[in-house]
Amino acid sequence: MTLTEQSTSGARATSGATTVASLAKAWADRAPKQVAMREKDFGIWREYDWGTTWDLIEQAAHGLLALGVEPGDRVAIHAEDRPEWVILDLATVAVRGITVGFYPTNPAAEVEYLLGDCGATVHFAEDEEQYDKVDEIGREKLPNLRHIIFVEPRGMVGKDDERLVFWDNFLEMGREHRAANPTAVADRMAAAEDGDVMTLVYTSGTTGPPKGAMLTNKNSAFCIDKIVNADERVPGKGPNPKDQIVTYLPLCHVAERIFSTWTMVGAGPVLNFAESIETVNENLREVQPTIFFAVPRIWEKLHAVALIKANDASFFKKQMLRLGLGLAARIGKIKVANDGNHTIASRILAAIGWLLVFRALRERIGLRRCRYASSGAAAIAPEVLEFFIGLGVPVFELYGMTENSAIATANFVGRMKLGTVGEPYPGIGFRIDEATGEIQTKHDGVFKGYWNKPDKTAETFTDDGWLMTGDVAEWVDGTHVRIVDRIKHIIITSGGKNISPSEIENSLKTSPYVNEAMVIGEGRKYLTALIGIELETVADWALRKNLPYTTYRDLTEKPEVIELIDQVVQQTNEKFARVENVRKFALLPKELDHEDGELTATQKLKRSSMLEAYGDLVESMY
Repeated sequence: MTLTEQSTSGARATSGATTVASLAKAWADRAPKQVAMREKDFGIWREYDWGTTWDLIEQAAHGLLALGVEPGDRVAIHAEDRPEWVILDLATVAVRGITVGFYPTNPAAEVEYLLGDCGATVHFAEDEEQYDKVDEIGREKLPNLRHIIFVEPRGMVGKDDERLVFWDNFLEMGREHRAANPTAVADRMAAAEDGDVMTLVYTSGTTGPPKGAMLTNKNSAFCIDKIVNADERVPGKGPNPKDQIVTYLPLCHVAERIFSTWTMVGAGPVLNFAESIETVNENLREVQPTIFFAVPRIWEKLHAVALIKANDASFFKKQMLRLGLGLAARIGKIKVANDGNHTIASRILAAIGWLLVFRALRERIGLRRCRYASSGAAAIAPEVLEFFIGLGVPVFELYGMTENSAIATANFVGRMKLGTVGEPYPGIGFRIDEATGEIQTKHDGVFKGYWNKPDKTAETFTDDGWLMTGDVAEWVDGTHVRIVDRIKHIIITSGGKNISPSEIENSLKTSPYVNEAMVIGEGRKYLTALIGIELETVADWALRKNLPYTTYRDLTEKPEVIELIDQVVQQTNEKFARVENVRKFALLPKELDHEDGELTATQKLKRSSMLEAYGDLVESMY
């Protein structure tokens, strides 16, 4: 079903602008018994059909009205992915409020900044852990915050805070409000306008305090039209109610919101909520999704899992797996050389590989039924994608950012070029600035600006109204786009050479033994790197080598482990020009952590914080 058809249905119901809430109501009117969401509760997958889902959204929307939420008020959500996240998000849009998502890992200091910056009047803190972060801040610092909704009662009994509202009681308030004011939510939906801000998506904050990007109803509708309902992007046909999606990345991230909530209301596939980020592999195996989106870190982990299984198998299985992985590599190279298309030879090899290894391996990693997969939000090494393509998982790299609703480029079926982020979406303004090499976009998905930061908003646009992405790129064959790096990340050595560190870092991370890498060399004579090992795979390697260790740090100090990573570095150096070679490296003594300020909530390196925290380690290499 196209967006136009859905919009018409939603418009008849509410007669307002098309919103993610009106699209959800259209599905409830059209297919009330169709499954919309599933969550695992005490080991059993519980289903929510569209009729039930909309009823809960409407109850929550009336509940927000009962709490006094006015158009433009901010409703913050601090929780893991769960049905209540989606329900409250859509309910907030239904009453013309603004959803503000927080990362579950945001520490108290970041929660204080975010709540203060957005001025939320209602905050959803799912459990005691998230509530304590708000309680620690103190009421006097959050004068706008009137109500705190929680859903997990454990540890919350006896809390002396009149702002607290239990989720079930919140829904009961909504039912009572609906009985007394049956058309109140419909009236708000009917008044919705294209220019209404429907969500604030905060930037990761790699170079300063996070900024709240204002996305409007018009932005989300354009995104659903271009990304969700773009049939040419997905093999066969676009997402539909028969598809299964696993929701596991934080819903406050624009990419997960698009590929989960907006895809659900736009095309009707079933959302399956992973129990936690730690159980993603298990949940993938249970659900076997047909559509899957992942950031590079997840693809790298799945790649590492496949290699670990090959190492840990019995002799016969190990030989079969090695044969299969060799076939996958060969098939991947053939398909990549043919823009993602099969040749007769690769089809024969794929059939053999499927019978011998591929089916079992894809079943184990949870992608046996996957008909479309994508990677985005950060750069990924081509070798990782080539592996999955060879395995038969049709994975396509795409590119976008929060500020343009993730609408920029994508690799389309039959026209894929590995190492690029694809072609610009049809009908959008897209250009690469000739002077700086920066990608710039201009279309209906471009955001309204940064919340309460007009100066930062102005800095983000050119004089003629184009969004400056901050990403340097170049054309490939005049059709596809290759990202070079972030402008701010380009290294200029003391010899005046411009070097993109991300390409080198991503190459290092193709090794199953490397978790994180940061290349250094600004103003220096040569490049060095800080490298974080992948604990699970290096520990497995150490076990097979009968190498005893006690802690993460102890493992990184073993000469054998240093030699192992040195081999990875040398292999990477062979791929690059001499000036781009990493001459020295140091292993990080601990796993990087968001709460320690080394990573953003999206697991991106905070380079300035890393240089400050590990300055001595860096200087020791020079």
